[in-house]
Amino acid sequence: MKPLELLAPAKDLHTGIAAINCGADAIYIGGPQFGARAAVGNTMRDIQKLTTYAHRYFAKVYMVLNTILYDKEIPEAILLAHQAWDSNVDALIIQDFGMLETTLPPIPLFASTQTNNTTPEKIQFLEDAGFSRVILARELNLKQIKEIKQSTNIDLEFFIHGALCVSYSGQCYLSQALTGRSANRGVCAQSCRMAYNLLDEKGKKLRENKHLLSLKDLNLSDHLPQLIEAGITSFKIEGRLKDETYIKNNVSYYRQLLDNFLTSNRTFHKASSGIVELPFTPDPERSFSRGFTSYFVEHRNLMASMDTPKSVGKRIGTVSNVDGHSLPLTLKYPLQMAMASASYYPMAFSREQTSTK
Repeated sequence: MKPLELLAPAKDLHTGIAAINCGADAIYIGGPQFGARAAVGNTMRDIQKLTTYAHRYFAKVYMVLNTILYDKEIPEAILLAHQAWDSNVDALIIQDFGMLETTLPPIPLFASTQTNNTTPEKIQFLEDAGFSRVILARELNLKQIKEIKQSTNIDLEFFIHGALCVSYSGQCYLSQALTGRSANRGVCAQSCRMAYNLLDEKGKKLRENKHLLSLKDLNLSDHLPQLIEAGITSFKIEGRLKDETYIKNNVSYYRQLLDNFLTSNRTFHKASSGIVELPFTPDPERSFSRGFTSYFVEHRNLMASMDTPKSVGKRIGTVSNVDGHSLPLTLKYPLQMAMASASYYPMAFSREQTSTK
C-alpha cells in the first residue's frame, strides 16, 4: 500500500498543531532563518515542540531552508540543518544547491519548487543528486506529471491549493527589480498584486488601475484522483502566512476528500494515524481566496484576478433591485453575525492515536 500525504503550512507552533488536529499528515514550517517567508520565522525550541506533537500521530514536520544563500550565510545554514536533525525534523526543503557541498546531517532533502522542477531529466538529476522528494512546478499538467513519474522513483509533491505567483514556478525577480526586496530571499513585496495601467504601443490606455498580474488562487479539489493516478503522493496546501482559521478550514476540507478516496481505494493509505472529528463543515469559499482556478493541470483556463488582489468571499446571492439607499438581496444562504476570529473554528477536535496503517 502506498501512503498519501496531506501537507499543510504553518506560520508558527500553534498553527502547526491546529493543522495536525484537523488531519494533516505533515507540516512544513520555517525555522529561525532562511525560509522563503522571512516574516514567519520560528525558534528551534518551537520546531522541536511541533515535531514532538506531530510524531504522536506519525505525522511529519519539514523545515524550510529554501532561500538563495550568500556564501557568508552557509555556516549558519549548516548549523540550522544540524539543529533540525537534533530536533527530529523529518526533512529539509532547500533551494540553494550549494547546500549539497556542505557537511549536512543525514536528513532527507526535498527540492523546492523554486529549483525549476519541470522535466523528467531534471527530476532524474535531482534523484541522482540525493534528493528524496521533488516539489514539482505548479505549471505542470497531468500528462507532464505522468511522464515524470514514469522516469523516476522519487517521491513527488504538488501544490493543490492556495496563492499563485505570476512568475513561472515562483522564480520571481519583479519585486527585486522594483523595490530591491527579493522573493528568493523571503521578502517579496508582492508587486504582482499592485494596480497597473495597460498601454498600447501608442500610449493609449487599454486598462486603467487594474491588477493585471494578480492571479486567482489554486484549487485542485476536483482533481485529486487524477493527480494520484499521475503519481503525486504528497498534496500541498500553500499558505505559511495564513492564519489559523484558514489552515483549519482548508486542511479539514482536503482531509475529507482524501479520506473519501481512501475508503474506496485500498491500494493507498493515509500517511499518518488517527481519525479526525470536526465540529464544523469545511468550505474553502469561506476562507481567504481571490477566486479559484485549476491553473494548468488539465488545460489553461481563466486565471486572472484583475479587479482585486483581496479575498472575494463566498457568493451569497444577488442584488434583486436598487431601492433608494437599500439593496434588497436574493440570498442563497442564511446570514448570521459572527466574529472573524480563531474561535470561529473552535479547537474541539478529537484525533485518536490508534494507527490506521
